[in-house]
Amino acid sequence: MNGGSDLTLGTRRAKVKEYMTRDVATVSPDDSVREVAQKVAESDGHNGFPVTDGRTVVGFVSASDLLLADPDAPLFTVMTDDIIVAHPEMNVTDAARVILRSGIQKLPVVDDAGNLVGIISNTDVVRSHIERATPEKVGKLMRTLEEIHGVSTDEERRTVDLGSLTPTQGRVYADELEGRHYELERGLAEPLVVIDNDGSLVLADGHHRVMAADRADIDEMDAYVICIDEPVELGMQKTARKEGLASIGDIEVVDYARHPLVETTKRFQN
Repeated sequence: MNGGSDLTLGTRRAKVKEYMTRDVATVSPDDSVREVAQKVAESDGHNGFPVTDGRTVVGFVSASDLLLADPDAPLFTVMTDDIIVAHPEMNVTDAARVILRSGIQKLPVVDDAGNLVGIISNTDVVRSHIERATPEKVGKLMRTLEEIHGVSTDEERRTVDLGSLTPTQGRVYADELEGRHYELERGLAEPLVVIDNDGSLVLADGHHRVMAADRADIDEMDAYVICIDEPVELGMQKTARKEGLASIGDIEVVDYARHPLVETTKRFQN
């Protein structure tokens, strides 16, 4: 098996620089509370900003810092100036520990000179763990295909057209689609797992994600694609044909039933 370079993510320790946001919105210590409060209100989900003097981080201001402050007061009078920062070479796992233990949502990332080079959030940490977990799943499927069918496989990361996918699962649950839509909006969606069997793209994992994307008018998604060196008759393809599954349009969205695990849990609660 020739696993692609992405599979190494499951074993090496990812760095903050790989997952941080590099284009960071900042404010100045001389800005007024009113100006920054307005910036928070008009931003897309920001609940605070690093405060920089030039490129140097001198503090952080959160929405809660602004709530009861004098609107005309300069920001340096209300900002937190003793802040925790991360270094771009820091392990993401260590950054996760800092975020969890400190209760903060975002860590400014500074270089050796103290200059702001990015910011890493709890969302970025979650995404890093998702992206490291998926290759392990892919590797296991590749080994299974090789053992069962006696073929060689390779893996590549690419964008796939959702309209070209053959599903292998006939139904998805409406309540779970809500969670997958939430992940899509926040960039947390796990890549799909697709098998390229002589040009036929078989969706092995990610049916709820695909249907959530389809509902959001998204035509393409990121995927780990397992390429088989010669065409084989996959059991999952046989099952798909038997159930009349030719495209994602054939997947039934079940509105009248909750996910089985949710129902089981609910039963214990009654």
